Amino acid sequence: MKTPTDAAAERLIHLRAAGVSLVLDLRGSGLPTVLHWGADLGDLSQEELSQLAQAVTMPSMPGFDDVVPRVALLPEHGTGWPGQPGLTGHRQGADWSPLFAIDSAETDGLSVRIRAADNTARLGLVLEAGLTPSGLVRMRAAVRNDDTVRPYTLDGLMLALPVPDAATELLDLTGRWCRERAPQRHPFNAGTWLRETRSGRTGPDAALVLTAGTPGFGFGHGEVWGLHIAWSGNHRVLAERLPTGRPVVAAGELLLPGEAVLGPGEQYTGPWLYGSHSGQGLDGLSARFHDHLRARPGHPHRPRPVVLNTWEAVYFDHDLDKLTHLADLGAEVGVERFVLDDGWFRHRRDDRAGLGDWYVDETVWPNGLHPLIDHVRALGMEFGLWVEPEMINPDSDLARAHPEWILATGGRTPADRRSQQVLDLTHPEAYAYILGRLDALLAEYDIAYLKWDHNRELVDAGHSPDGEPAVHRQTLAVYALLDELRARHPGLEIESCASGGGRVDLAILERTDRVWASDCNDALERQSINRWTGLILPPELVGSHIGAARSHTTSRTHDLAFRAGTALFGHLGIEWDLTRASESERAELTRWVSLHKQLRGLLHTGRVVRVDHPDPALWAHGVVSHDLTEAVFALTAVATPVAAHPGTLRLRGLDPDATYHLRPLSLADRAPGMERGTPAWCTKSGISLPGSVLERVGIQIPTLHPEQLILLHLTSCPSTP
Repeated sequence: MKTPTDAAAERLIHLRAAGVSLVLDLRGSGLPTVLHWGADLGDLSQEELSQLAQAVTMPSMPGFDDVVPRVALLPEHGTGWPGQPGLTGHRQGADWSPLFAIDSAETDGLSVRIRAADNTARLGLVLEAGLTPSGLVRMRAAVRNDDTVRPYTLDGLMLALPVPDAATELLDLTGRWCRERAPQRHPFNAGTWLRETRSGRTGPDAALVLTAGTPGFGFGHGEVWGLHIAWSGNHRVLAERLPTGRPVVAAGELLLPGEAVLGPGEQYTGPWLYGSHSGQGLDGLSARFHDHLRARPGHPHRPRPVVLNTWEAVYFDHDLDKLTHLADLGAEVGVERFVLDDGWFRHRRDDRAGLGDWYVDETVWPNGLHPLIDHVRALGMEFGLWVEPEMINPDSDLARAHPEWILATGGRTPADRRSQQVLDLTHPEAYAYILGRLDALLAEYDIAYLKWDHNRELVDAGHSPDGEPAVHRQTLAVYALLDELRARHPGLEIESCASGGGRVDLAILERTDRVWASDCNDALERQSINRWTGLILPPELVGSHIGAARSHTTSRTHDLAFRAGTALFGHLGIEWDLTRASESERAELTRWVSLHKQLRGLLHTGRVVRVDHPDPALWAHGVVSHDLTEAVFALTAVATPVAAHPGTLRLRGLDPDATYHLRPLSLADRAPGMERGTPAWCTKSGISLPGSVLERVGIQIPTLHPEQLILLHLTSCPSTP
């Protein structure tokens, strides 16, 4: 319903969804404040909400303001808020401390839209906040320059959500190339914990979800509040605990100097922020993101095709006979999508030339890609192609013809990284060229999938000829390019790859169908990378490939069971020169691909469970079907367990009243660890126990060597009369 303006200003609005409550206080003329974000409070009357407001309102204290500043969605310096203000900017030194008053408010029961203005500073504001069906808080803000003459320089726009005082620990992620999304925890002490990304993309070191929680929270226990910014460019997230008010988490785009100068009547709209609350630890937080992504209209609902990617098989050595033989072997082991990686376009014999020249190289492919694609399609597989449209090599025909199409600050060209620069997609002609070339390739060839890479950070990223900062506009141009290609080619799937997992966020996921989590296929590294990428992404959106026995990036060696068992849960692929694999290896690989196909209906729709085990050497995770009738778990030794007998594994997420048949899932004659040290239950016949026993008591863990795993399959037993 729409609430009249005068009534809305006196209301307390209670939004509810999927076990979450968000209570907004719109009384008075100031911006809305959050009285509660967390567990569902039930169906409260306006009187009860008024009593709630009284219960949580802080009194004034000696030495502080007469009225304690409230935690607004957009914190304002003008209210006396001593922390980071939500809006920073000025008009030639004036209007730097706006104080907004609500003009109107509308609610439909799941969201509220508020219009506010500061008539003195001549600024308008629109705030949107609500709950998604999965219980995520979703909010954003837009600011408008209402001055008819003077511009307004916007320096930053951030929104904040309060968290309870009980949230005394912080968790976020960091990382680098081939070591993406490494967790870090620390106390949520007084002061500001600030994370900034200035690389022009989400970044392998992005916080991903800045999470505050109760002491010792884990995957299956504790109460947590997490904030994610859906933006693929520069951004900042922070957690702040002040002596004068409640702790908050906040986020917004990081605007470069002069990047958002609003002329009269112009408006800047910030990215969407998503907040996830859970009373059941990080798994509950993740489940809200997973449910939200799976509910997207464009979410891939058909079985995710098993991929063979050619990069680690041939690198730049493109040869039709070798690639067709590779495709033959891929089809034999069960591959459903064949992806030709880097090296197919003009001048691209190594990574130092050719980016931007998006024409099939006639010297390598005299008949174009048709012979290879026809062969792949005849084998029953889809065809995919690697591209890196946002980049340009200085050694390319395009750079020589249009040096002005390189992002630069003016007067100098940024230092090369990976022998490449960034193509300025804010330049209309550059944008049109890239769109035209990709459109032409997709029109000429039967291409079902693009592996879209982004291998260079945006440094000194300015727009010619004056070099004004362009990261914000470049990010929007990339979104527009992706949107237009998908509109012109319905059914096209796109992977977000950025030096591996450098662009993972909900905004890029609105336009892509999976992410390449890392360039590292080392199964031990991928145990951690996949685990923490899953903080917001469900398994079907995480590209997970089986590499060669000796890792391309770490030189570590693993057996096929460990490599395949690690990749099994995600969007499975192969990154391996199968022409060098033995016949027995290909036979075993075929069995793993077959197992994945049998289980992917469960793996790619069920609820993800990650088990907290006291020994850090033992990791366990699984997927449980939504009807609780089937589950698959993996128990992995990522190092040598401390104890000779490592104890029990408690399996969460099951129906406590159902009886489950549990057995080890092995593709060999016996399950891993069938030597001495194997517990009695670990036989092909398995055991049957109630879900309550499996969760509260658990099962004895078999002796696992480091970098070895065992898979467990559970099915509920039919109830007996």
